Amino acid sequence: MPIYEFCCNSCHQKLSLLVKSIVEPLSPSCPACGGKDLTRLISGFAFHKSLKTTHEEAGEPTMFPGPDYYKDPRNIGRWTEKRFKEMGVEIPEKAQQMIQAARQGELPEPVKDLQPGLKEI
Repeated sequence: MPIYEFCCNSCHQKLSLLVKSIVEPLSPSCPACGGKDLTRLISGFAFHKSLKTTHEEAGEPTMFPGPDYYKDPRNIGRWTEKRFKEMGVEIPEKAQQMIQAARQGELPEPVKDLQPGLKEI
């Protein structure tokens, strides 16, 4: 399902439209002013990095003193994975699932409880 981006020629608001079916004709309108005079924009694209590249770019936690390193969900679980590997023990399936979910932006329930004001979307 593609996402198309438009710019309203009346109020210059940028909008994104998720297209669920390419068969049906598009008739988007601006959510800000209701205008129908829209110009389709060239959308950006995603560049996915391997987990190894992400780890190399992020560096070790000791390089970044303070709690900010672990605010990036992709880094949650790195210490756990490293320690299990050093001990030669396989990570339990549930822990692997929680680490993978955190890397995709979903915080584990115990961590959510520690985040005051965190809102679910």
